[in-house]
Amino acid sequence: MMIPSILAATWSDGLFVFAGEMRRQELAGHSVRALAPDQDGGALAIVDGHSLCRRTCEGAWSTIATSQLDLACLAVVGDVIYLGTDDARVLRVSPNGKIDPLNGFETVPGRDTWYAGSALINGQLVGPPLGVRSMTATSDGAALLANVHVGGIPRSTDGGVTWQPTIDVDSDVHEVCGHPVHPRTVVAAAAIGLCISRDGGGTWTVEQEGLHASYCSAVAFSGMDILVAASTDHFAARGAVYRRPIDGKSPLQPVRGLPRWLGGIVDTGCIATLGSALAVADKAGNLYASADAGHSWLHRDNGLPMMSKVLLI
Repeated sequence: MMIPSILAATWSDGLFVFAGEMRRQELAGHSVRALAPDQDGGALAIVDGHSLCRRTCEGAWSTIATSQLDLACLAVVGDVIYLGTDDARVLRVSPNGKIDPLNGFETVPGRDTWYAGSALINGQLVGPPLGVRSMTATSDGAALLANVHVGGIPRSTDGGVTWQPTIDVDSDVHEVCGHPVHPRTVVAAAAIGLCISRDGGGTWTVEQEGLHASYCSAVAFSGMDILVAASTDHFAARGAVYRRPIDGKSPLQPVRGLPRWLGGIVDTGCIATLGSALAVADKAGNLYASADAGHSWLHRDNGLPMMSKVLLI
């Protein structure tokens, strides 16, 4: 079975495309921060922090819209594109490329308790700004969820007009992901562990059993399995990816075929799935791919610039 094309976006040196034995770089020297599939077999991306761009399946790029705001992530729900920003806003892109703010997101109950993630490293306070780190929707499009770092997972059931808080702010969520088929199943990777919702993101339970550490940084679905990345902290020298079925109470197990310890964390957006194909990127620049739902793996490349997002198309 063939592995689909892999798009590996980087924070500073464009996009790397892996198709068969071929590796090609696009947009060299540019930041590509987010990726999502479009409805025509191509992909959408945030380029240089301010441009929403489309890549055709042949590799041609065009700009859809631009914003003065620092764009951080995107989600596609039907024919609607949503954008999250580094200053914790959510925007909606109209078909003509006009970007409109969703003002209801700025009045989420409890917003005044949100705060930027930070850590003291070598005497300096570093860390990402308070912002929308990831977004997802339930498979029926009934609920839109925005992962705020650090601000929990606000949820909208009216297309982003109004929002309500869900999980506790101090859960420190790093990624939220809706199941592609089952609308009531949503998962999130958080500093407190793997968070699971069985009511479309309304309420959450937390699981840690089987993890070597509770700090979870990326999450995805592979069929009826959950994949989640864990490490001791964001700056850990090693990390691991675990899996378990959605249903049942079995502990999380390390993904077989991958190295037991990866080179640093697998960050937000760096686990990709499409059908039975999987791709995983670690902080050290290793890219792994599987065509058989993770039963066997290919070390596709190493030494890549730090990746911001991986997508299979």
